Amino acid sequence: MNLLIINADDFGYGPGLNHAILDSYQLGVLTSTTLMANMPGFDQAVAMAKENPGLGIGVHLVLTCGTPILKTGSSITTDQGDFKKISFYEEHFEIDPDELYKEWHAQIDRVFAAGLTPDHLDSHHHVDMLPAIQPVYERLAREFGLPVRRNYEVPSDIKSPAHLDDAFDHLGLTKAIWKPMTTRNLIEDVHACGSVEAMCHPGYVDAELNSRSSLTTNRVYTARELQRPEYKVMMKNEGITLGRFSDL
Repeated sequence: MNLLIINADDFGYGPGLNHAILDSYQLGVLTSTTLMANMPGFDQAVAMAKENPGLGIGVHLVLTCGTPILKTGSSITTDQGDFKKISFYEEHFEIDPDELYKEWHAQIDRVFAAGLTPDHLDSHHHVDMLPAIQPVYERLAREFGLPVRRNYEVPSDIKSPAHLDDAFDHLGLTKAIWKPMTTRNLIEDVHACGSVEAMCHPGYVDAELNSRSSLTTNRVYTARELQRPEYKVMMKNEGITLGRFSDL
């Protein structure tokens, strides 16, 4: 199968992102999203997911945004109880892997407890790529039997999309152009590899997004492009199936 999974990160971040992700699924080519279990829009996102069972739902494991679900640790939080920022992980760092395991396990458990069955794992800010964190991430993938994003050399016993150079496509959408599709790079990757995840960040800008994220305006253009009807026709004509991680 020539499978393309177009996956939106940050479901559950807040209303603006939730509505943009849902619109991009209902009106466009988005097929999958990953849910942040610790963010203010979680309950709304769960309700949306239940009303749209064709939308693939993964768990977007969080370590660098908001506050943890568990309040028992200290190596991954500030004195105020918030997760440490991504800058903490950009240099040498030390955290308690058992603390991280318990927190991420709790995030996955919360998604299941909400009545959803996730079909994959990935992580916010790609912290799963860090060598010190990969063992925890891979342990959880094996325990729950879930595929993961191929943004590093994933072990062969963990399912993930295939891709050239063990990478994945990032749909870098801007105001004027959707480069991967208009240059056919993405289509060529799918034909060459058989299955590809294309990550994207659709969103409508609201107060929640503005107050927390540095990625704002471009999300609007991403949402607009994802909702253009011609892409569904393009993929069908190319023999590409728009699907979910459960289709792997």
